[in-house]
Amino acid sequence: MRIAIDVMGGDHAPDAILAGALDSVELLQSGDQIVLVGDGQVIRDGLSKRGLSGDERLEVIETTQIIEMAEPPVAALRSKPDSSLVRMAELGSKKAGDKRCDVVISAGNTGACVASAQMAMRRLPGVHRPGVAVPIPTFHGPIVLCDVGANPEPRPTHLHQYAHMAGVYAHRVLGVESPRVALMSIGGEEGKGNALTRESHKLMKADASLNYVGYVEGRDLFSNKADVVATEGFTGNVVIKLAEGLAAGLFQTIMREIAEIDPNMATQFKPVIKQIYAKHDYHEFGGAPLLGANGVCMICHGSSEARTITASVKAAINYVQHEVNEGIIEALSDPTAAEVTA
Repeated sequence: MRIAIDVMGGDHAPDAILAGALDSVELLQSGDQIVLVGDGQVIRDGLSKRGLSGDERLEVIETTQIIEMAEPPVAALRSKPDSSLVRMAELGSKKAGDKRCDVVISAGNTGACVASAQMAMRRLPGVHRPGVAVPIPTFHGPIVLCDVGANPEPRPTHLHQYAHMAGVYAHRVLGVESPRVALMSIGGEEGKGNALTRESHKLMKADASLNYVGYVEGRDLFSNKADVVATEGFTGNVVIKLAEGLAAGLFQTIMREIAEIDPNMATQFKPVIKQIYAKHDYHEFGGAPLLGANGVCMICHGSSEARTITASVKAAINYVQHEVNEGIIEALSDPTAAEVTA
């Protein structure tokens, strides 16, 4: 397996990204490689400091340009063909031949990452539009939310496919036997939601191959009503970032309250709180897969740390080993699903 990592993408690039990539070497099996894409001098200096110069498990591909986090995605891709992000995506394409990578990973500009992956890697057979899926930890186990940013203005057929693709991911990676699929809305009643939501609801309800349970509201994400929730990219992105901020703020509030009551008690509780928080920390989950891409593209949080990248490599290996893409192709070729999405 070959894994390409955009060393220059992210708020803490290149140092944190490179550190995480080099830490990931220990996850590799015999014959695996990590391909480091970015500023050649920066990467070589990092390899030298870690005593990894010449390590056959690591390959360096030098680039001369960087797509910044705030740049307009499409314009940036056109004006910076030798950027680390573009070159990384090209390595995930079948056109790369013998140099092709099985996985590409970036914490850079999300819009540019999605666009470059779609242009270079294309889509899996039957997929209309890829979507980013994120596993969200809850009290009852993780749920999968899709889409969280790839497609802010989807069609009903796109949401219908997100339900299928995220269902495959929940089944194969998270081990959910028959994932309960829901659609994000502003209420549980049939008539709630906008035109997109109502039309998507009709498609999913008519699809016998989905274990569709209807609408869920934002608060239902944590109440064990579904294993998969489909939504459009704008809402999904707001929801996931709200959940991240809420988790961090809640644990900080708990520790502060305990400290005010009894500082000694706070000291005793701190290891327990940290252990619980780790289960809700996005850094521990790594990247989010771009479901539907003809390859494996993991999109990491812009504020990724070294441990985020290492976790993403682990998640990507898991994704490949569980043959998620093969499952997506199979699910979308189901006659019942095709009948509805046509």
